Amino acid sequence: MESTTRGSTDGAGARPPSGRGAQAARNDRLIREAARAVFTADPEAPIAAVARHAGVGISALYRRYRSKEDLLQRLTAEAMDRYLAEVDRALADDRDPWTAFADFMRRCLDLGAGSLGMRPAAGLPPTEEIADRERRMRAATHRLLDRLKDAGALRRDIEVGDVAVILENAQALRVGDDERTRRLRHRYLTFLLAGLRLPADAELPGPAPAWEELRAR
Repeated sequence: MESTTRGSTDGAGARPPSGRGAQAARNDRLIREAARAVFTADPEAPIAAVARHAGVGISALYRRYRSKEDLLQRLTAEAMDRYLAEVDRALADDRDPWTAFADFMRRCLDLGAGSLGMRPAAGLPPTEEIADRERRMRAATHRLLDRLKDAGALRRDIEVGDVAVILENAQALRVGDDERTRRLRHRYLTFLLAGLRLPADAELPGPAPAWEELRAR
């Protein structure tokens, strides 16, 4: 009987959790949303700031995450998965390569890939799970950039590290309310994207940042 009941709540016909389960799911969503906002604004913020921002007790947070490190690792893994899904979507996009790439960058910006995805939890020891995602992100982004270069739509000297820095810096911008911030982020992303198509004779100073340099900051 127990397995039948469980099966009836799985899949497309799943019923939403109720009672304590619904409250726990709501708290978890609030905690993750708060953590993304708090740690994007200040990576050094204490975990108590996340609980205050989420409007939940610190005990409710610790029931789900053992520490700030655990919470950051979880957020980072989720952000990296979202980024990987967007790379796959861009690689499968059969439109003009530049149009597909520009749309990919805009989606990543809105998802926050520049803050907790391309810059994994800085200062924390990388887990094998995170390290595996990093390898997959680099390889997938290389494939995307190679496709653009083969189509003549991107400078040959643009590398994965350039994509990481562009997204991170655009995501870090905050002016006014959320809508004003979003519009300005897209304004400057559009400006930065134009630079990726500069004529090759406009030499860029220095090589792109290596992944090890980005992680070491």
